[in-house]
Amino acid sequence: MPHVNIKHFPVDFTDEQKKQLAETVTAFVTEHFGVHEGAVSIALEPVAEPGWNETVYVPEITGRQHLLIKAPNYRDN
Repeated sequence: MPHVNIKHFPVDFTDEQKKQLAETVTAFVTEHFGVHEGAVSIALEPVAEPGWNETVYVPEITGRQHLLIKAPNYRDN
C-alpha cells in the first residue's frame, strides 16, 4: 500500500522513461503518505482510445467523481 494505477492511451515508453516515472511517483507517494519505498507499487495500464469511455471515463471518472482529486476538462461524447 499504496498502489498507483495510471490508465492512458497506448504510448511506447522507453525503459528509462518508465524508470523516471516510477522514481518520481514513488518519491511523491513516500513523502506524502509516509510509507517506505518498498510499500509502493505502480502500474501503467494502456487503454485503446475507442474503449476509453466504457473502460475508464464512465466507470471511474463520472461514476466515482467523489474520489477524484483532479477532473479532466473533457466530457463523454
